[in-house]
This record gives sequence, C-alpha cells and structure tokens, in this order.
Amino acid sequence: MLKPRQDLTPNTAAYETQALVKPTGFREYDARWILEKEINLLGIQALGLGLATFVHEIGVQPKIVVGHDFRGYSLSVKQALIIGLLEGGMEVLDVGLALSPMAYFGQFELDAPCVAMVTASHNENGWTGVKMGANKPLTFGPDEMGRLKEIVLGGQGVARDGGKLVRVDGFRETYVADVASKVQIKRPLKVVCACGNGTAGAFAPDALRRMGVEVIEMDTDLDYNFPKYNPNPEDHAMLVQMAQRVKETGADLALGFDGDGDRCGVVDDTGEEIFADKIGLMLARDLSKSHPNATFVVDVKSTGLYKTDEVLKANGAEVVYWKTGHSYIKRKTAELGALAGFEKSGHFFMAGDLGHGYDDGLVAAGAILAMLDRNPGKKLSELKAALPNAWTSLTMSPHCDDELKYGVLDRIVKEYSDLAAAGGEILGRKIIEAITVNGVRVHLDDGSWVLVRASSNKPELVVVVESMRSEDDMRDLFRKEIKPRLAAYPEIGAFNQEI
Repeated sequence: MLKPRQDLTPNTAAYETQALVKPTGFREYDARWILEKEINLLGIQALGLGLATFVHEIGVQPKIVVGHDFRGYSLSVKQALIIGLLEGGMEVLDVGLALSPMAYFGQFELDAPCVAMVTASHNENGWTGVKMGANKPLTFGPDEMGRLKEIVLGGQGVARDGGKLVRVDGFRETYVADVASKVQIKRPLKVVCACGNGTAGAFAPDALRRMGVEVIEMDTDLDYNFPKYNPNPEDHAMLVQMAQRVKETGADLALGFDGDGDRCGVVDDTGEEIFADKIGLMLARDLSKSHPNATFVVDVKSTGLYKTDEVLKANGAEVVYWKTGHSYIKRKTAELGALAGFEKSGHFFMAGDLGHGYDDGLVAAGAILAMLDRNPGKKLSELKAALPNAWTSLTMSPHCDDELKYGVLDRIVKEYSDLAAAGGEILGRKIIEAITVNGVRVHLDDGSWVLVRASSNKPELVVVVESMRSEDDMRDLFRKEIKPRLAAYPEIGAFNQEI
C-alpha cells in the first residue's frame, strides 16, 4: 500500500491514480471528510484496506457489516470502501441502503463482530464519512481511531487473501420488524414523523406505524439535495417546522430523525421542543420505577437536574456524567452495565431488555412512545412540566479550524480553571467547580452552568449554557459571559446559531 498523499487536486492524472487522504478526517470516534477536496475514492479504498489491516492486527474475526446512507455519492464511497476491505481479506456483508443503527443491528443479527457504516450523519452535503466498530455494540474511540490513522496515512495496509462479498437482501424488513417488536402502543397517539428528506424516511414511518400509532409524515420522501433543511433534529430550522406541523395537525408529539437515523429529536403537544437531555430525564424517571437502582449515563452537555432530581433519588437511580460523543457514552453505558445512556445531541442508548446498547433513533422513539403509553392520562407537555425548572440553551457552535480548535480550547479551559481556583464569579455567582473531563463545564452556586468544548466531528467549538433562574438569565449567560469571552480569541469565528 502506497502512502496516501495530502496535496492532490481533482482533474489531474495523479488524482486518478493515487490516494488522497487528509489527516483531519480521523476524528475522535469516527471519520469524516469533504469528498474530493479532502479524500478521493482511492483514499476511501485505502481506508478500507487500513481498517481490514487493523481488524487482523487486533485478532478479531474479519467479518464486517457494511451499509450506506442516502446521499448522491454514498453508494460510490461504500463500493470503494468495500474494495479496500476485500483487498485486506475481510468477509463483507453488504446490507445496502441503511440507517447507522441498522448496520449496528446487523452485527448482532448476522453474527459479525465488525461494522463500517458510510454516512456523513447530519453534516451538510459534500461531507462523507465512516462509523466503525470491531466489538459490538461499541464503535471506535480515540485509541482505535489513532491506530487506524497511523496505518492509513503510513501506508501500512496489508493485502490478504480471503476477501468475500455477500449481499444481504431484504435486511431492511428484518431491522424494522425487530425495532417495532419492542413496543406495542395501546393508547391512541398521533405522531408527526419528520425526516428532513434523509435516509430515515425509508424506515421511520413504517416502523412507527407498526408500533401502533397514527403517523403524519413530514419530509419523508428521500431527496439527497435536502431541499428544505439539513436532517438534523438539533437544528432550529428543523425544530421550527416540526413544531408548526404539530400545531397544524393537533398531533400528540413530533419525532425527528437525523441523516443516518441514530438520533431522535422531540417536539411536544404544545409545539415546544424538548431537548434530549430533558427527554432522557423523563425516561429515567419513568424507567427507574420498573428498574429500581438503575444506572444512567449522560454527557457533560446535559442538564444539571440529573444531579438533584428527587424521583431518581427515591428510585435509587445513579447518574454518571461522562464525555460527550456517541462512542464515549455507548462505551461507558456498556462498561457500567447501565440501563440507558442519554446524550444531549439526541443519541439514546437503550440497553438490557430495552435495546442492544447502541444509539438508535427508532428504538429511542419507541421508548418515548412506551413512556406515554404507561402514562395514559398525561400529555408529553405535562410530563415535561413535572420536571423542576431549568432553562437550557440550544447547542451553539462557533467556527474554529480543526488544526487550531484543541489548542484554543486548552487556553479557554485554563482561563476558566484559573478563575475557579481564584474563587471567581460569573454574573454575580460564585464558581463551585470547573469540570474538565471534556472541555470545561463551569458550575455556579445556584446550579446554573456553562460549557465550552471542541466538536469531535466538525471544525467548531461547542457551547451550551443552563440557568436555574429564568430564560432571560440563560440568555445572559451566553450573551454577557460566553460570547464576549470567546470573542477575545481571534481564531474563533461566527456561531452557527445563537440564542
């Protein structure tokens, strides 16, 4: 295997004969590049050979489930990846057009230890990537991604005999039937199913109907141009459309799915979005009744209410805060034998008798519907209203180049840590602690907090704030604290959205 280059440009002979792979595509727990600009199809092939080499290196059975999301180029990317995997001696089980959780499900159903799902998730068109794993239900973390990067960029891929391609026809039906079998809703529920014209449109409406609810389809026709908005239920544009459809139809709730179907966003019966950490708290309250002394894992972007909730305490539940990122929360959930893990971005990890422990937007949707079914006299808005008050911001992301963001973040972490050590204050409140397990989360004496961390898959920082006082105070924590503090760093650009 030749070492991939980083200086190739399209429309040249070299681009057609050599691999282009930019190192920045190797993220903490998956790989993402802008196709043609940062990686070419020969580079994807080199990635496949590198992945096969890594699987052999760690002594795992070389059998892998492969699928692709619905983008204009994802099938071509998957074919290039498969060529590399075959070259490296892997048995490839191709499940075709898929959601990421369908590929993860294939590891269990098809008895294959490895997975490689071609998807750019919710990233804009032009991006491609691969989510990988070699130990179900886990996906790669920094150690595995670091070694894979060494193999690919170092030209260390090893060709082996034994490559085999098996096309698994009809696997969509197997997956949808399995997801729907976990939940049978008896209560009449009208549900808006929002897919942003992404891959989930081919799966979610059918699965929800089989669970027993009335489905109102919204942007479920597949269109890889994403004509209305990017399929990302954490983005304001999609949430606004979901809320509008709920009000128009009198639906009980809206469920929105991202580009590869591993995340679920929620809007209640009043048209108000409920961020995934609050949905997670509602689920934890409900599940801890039937699963006493359960453990739940949540990420550092999640509400501080988990720390203080009286219902969880009464049911003996333990909540562990951990690093943001689907790979981290998935791994910690498995490590602790937790009943579920919740990530504020909309990844839900239902384990035990609830699921296989990986993030699946449809399984999460089923869990939310089952919670409503167990509370037949309550609307979703009423279950939300039963939570203590806390005002949490949208996830906001200012641009910061991949090559610079971790250095910039180190300086921000030091600044806040020094402020905490000196007994400093933010907007008149004493800093109680600065948690630095993943960026910096600064807790204030009234329970409010602010968070700055680096995005693991885009050239951005990530900002979240939460107030225990009011919505106006939540806005002040951003506008009077975070925004002016970050403005002092010239490497940090504009926010993708602001409160």
